[in-house]
Amino acid sequence: MSNSNHEDEILDSVAVLGDPVRRRLYHAVVAVPTAVGRDAAAAAVGVSRSLAAFHLDRLVEAGLLTVTYQRLSGRSGPGAGRPAKLYQRASGERELSLPPRSYDSVARLLADVVERAGLDRELQSAARQAGAEVTAGGGRDPETELRERGYEPYWDQATLRLHNCPFRLLTEEFPALICGMNLALVEGMLPGCTGGGGWTAVLDPLPEEGCCVALRSEGEV
Repeated sequence: MSNSNHEDEILDSVAVLGDPVRRRLYHAVVAVPTAVGRDAAAAAVGVSRSLAAFHLDRLVEAGLLTVTYQRLSGRSGPGAGRPAKLYQRASGERELSLPPRSYDSVARLLADVVERAGLDRELQSAARQAGAEVTAGGGRDPETELRERGYEPYWDQATLRLHNCPFRLLTEEFPALICGMNLALVEGMLPGCTGGGGWTAVLDPLPEEGCCVALRSEGEV
């Protein structure tokens, strides 16, 4: 595929989000780690089920969401009813730069050099310092701070998990290096957050897609 065709596809996807209702539905779906049904999505943004279904299917056509089917009752066999249509964020990333840039290539090159040179500790130290600088002026509470930085936090009982990894492409090639850096970055942010001194960040990856870092607050039981 040529660069121009690739850019056109991304522009088409972005254009789909131009509708405010559609954009709110997209945010409602990606805000939770599980697939979302039409009723739940409609209730989340305050529109009718039929309007939600129309916009959700447009998002599927644009490649921004994918569809799964599941019986929400948990029953199976005769009388269990038809499976519900559920929506979740499509895998992959879409990034548009005009004119085209290739920052990902530079990031991979730098990560490769750091890993080959065995500079993991130096990278983690720099990441921890960078995290501290982010919240040095008085950060918000950890959950809000992480949400603003694209981690998409959500509560899993007493654990705050992160639905999105901002460095996902790099973690696929350099998991130990990047996950260690990510943990150090979050650890550096916490002391400057409001109430962040009572939080602990650990590496606790889940089998499914998401960030390898999880957090626990001493105030949560």
